[in-house]
Amino acid sequence: MTILGDLRGKLLIGLGVGVAVVLALIVVGDAQELWRTLETFRWEFIPLILGLTVLNYALRFVKWHYYLGLIGAAGVGLRASLSIFLSGLTMAMTPGKVGELLKSVLLRRATGTPLSVSAPIVMAERLTDGVALLFLSAGGLVLYRVGAPVLALIGVLAVLVVVVCATEFGRNLVLGGARRAPFVRSRTEHVAALYDSSRNLLAPRPLAVGVGLGIVSWAGECAAFFLVLVGLGQPPTLRLLLLAAFVLGASTLIGSASLLPGGLGVADATVAGLLLLTLPPGEMDSTQAVAATLLIRFCTLWFGVAVGLAALILSGARLGADDPSPAPDAARGGRAA
Repeated sequence: MTILGDLRGKLLIGLGVGVAVVLALIVVGDAQELWRTLETFRWEFIPLILGLTVLNYALRFVKWHYYLGLIGAAGVGLRASLSIFLSGLTMAMTPGKVGELLKSVLLRRATGTPLSVSAPIVMAERLTDGVALLFLSAGGLVLYRVGAPVLALIGVLAVLVVVVCATEFGRNLVLGGARRAPFVRSRTEHVAALYDSSRNLLAPRPLAVGVGLGIVSWAGECAAFFLVLVGLGQPPTLRLLLLAAFVLGASTLIGSASLLPGGLGVADATVAGLLLLTLPPGEMDSTQAVAATLLIRFCTLWFGVAVGLAALILSGARLGADDPSPAPDAARGGRAA
């Protein structure tokens, strides 16, 4: 099976799980009560909510294209780069978002950039987004003192990734292990290309740029969730804005850490659970929490999947198409940051 064919299977499984999670939420929220709650929602907010989601994608694309320059693939045009980036949104529905490596496959088709050079972009995107979400969650974390151990563990793991991937100690550790591993020993040059590309992406300046773009882009989705809560009748206060950032940031991080497709089930339960846990009794019931969860997930995760599928169709990049002939394995000259 080709790489793209294998991703198609994982994507279909993710979509199936997603439908099951949505149906489970409807049952938990009581279908009739949920319908009545959604009827009271201020649907005129939806265009603005989706616009804030698009802002998130736009700034994440800026980061993606910036990273292409760092690994030496700056020759790819904006249109092709955008098409590849948007196609990758669909792959959020694969376990651990491993399907986002589709972007590396499509980039190799467009420019011949080896997978070992471009694959670290996915890691750098996830890392900088994670740090940004931790930052955005900080206000709510201080206010509500919920979930601190889990978020602290995620922060420690992020620091370890930077230490391993962006220091000479990490390079020696990784390459030394590769030379001793039986199945990797003959491909040490690929590991070196993978590591050097990671080091370029996680140098101090690119790391700061990536986290900065991540904070602004994910702030858009936090604002979108704030509007969802206001649309369901919550008063538009600064405290609610901090709550929205905390709940969305924490649920996204925990969902990603679960390695489930799109964080399905875990992220959804975290959104609803944190709303019920942090809002004062009587301000939100379980049906309203489920309604808020469904609305923000449809306006972010599922909207992104739809945009990604449209990009794949329009670009003619079919899941299951044969991979091109292997590109030269020598790493392209990524410029140092």
